[in-house]
Amino acid sequence: MDVFDELLRGVRGSGAVFGRSVLRAPWSVRFTDGAYLTLCLPMRGGGWIVPEGGEPLRVEVGEAAIVRGPAPFVFTDDPAGGTGPERAGGVRDAGGGAASDTAPAPEAGAGPESGFPTVLLAATYDVRAQVPQRLLQALPPALVVPDEQDCGPMRDYLEGQIGGGRPGEQIVLDRLLDWLLVCTLRDWFDRPEADPPGWYGALGDQVAGPALRAMHADPAHPWTTAELAVRAGVSRTTLAKRFTELVGEGPVAYLTAWRMTLAADLLTRPELTVAAVARRVGYADAFGFSTAFKRLRGESPSAFRRAAAATDPVETAAPAG
Repeated sequence: MDVFDELLRGVRGSGAVFGRSVLRAPWSVRFTDGAYLTLCLPMRGGGWIVPEGGEPLRVEVGEAAIVRGPAPFVFTDDPAGGTGPERAGGVRDAGGGAASDTAPAPEAGAGPESGFPTVLLAATYDVRAQVPQRLLQALPPALVVPDEQDCGPMRDYLEGQIGGGRPGEQIVLDRLLDWLLVCTLRDWFDRPEADPPGWYGALGDQVAGPALRAMHADPAHPWTTAELAVRAGVSRTTLAKRFTELVGEGPVAYLTAWRMTLAADLLTRPELTVAAVARRVGYADAFGFSTAFKRLRGESPSAFRRAAAATDPVETAAPAG
């Protein structure tokens, strides 16, 4: 499993909140449920994503939009026409998911301007775990990615599954949405306008890549720069220089930060003691782990655990190895 796979492991649909809205102009849908990630897929027509305090982004059929929360945003047919309740005939609060409706299927490419409704499919993900947050924090408030893989048939199949009442419908929807979300994120980071984190580019590097994969494959191992250099087939100096150039920090500093990210999610599991979490991320005793955790996260493991317990519990997975 590479770094991208591991970070996305916590971003999965499991009864994800989703909805299919048929929107007739003038319309404006507010998303106010505080989701950490929202995937918007126009199945017909198109509209404008208006993030709070941000510039409108046009999204149409054949494109996918991702909005990073938890700030609210609006999907509207006309950002210049206002997005408040004064707009007649179309303002709806999506809340926990867009409302459903039915309408005759318009011709391909039809939208509000031709008198046909826009059909929007939206799915929200409440991603609070620390591991996927490392990926989500690298995203802009909103992004739009064109479909360059000819996913039209998959989109049609996805829309056809909604409300069919067949056994396993929710699982099918979850997995299809997972697939679309991962493809959209991967395509975004490959676009020239994206600003991917340093580790993303380092994955394909012949020097830094093997070291990154080794650390993520076994984060509890007592890795040293010298041992990682052997994995990369270069000298310790060469690895340290190249890794720092690409990732922004040395291998050992990166490993420590990654261990603390894993530990933060493990600390939300009440069955694990602090000492058990320390061992899971490569520390022989709780004292050394607590010192490192407080230095990087600004609070002790116990204080972090108490704060996490005060919020909704998050299901996390143990680190690989």
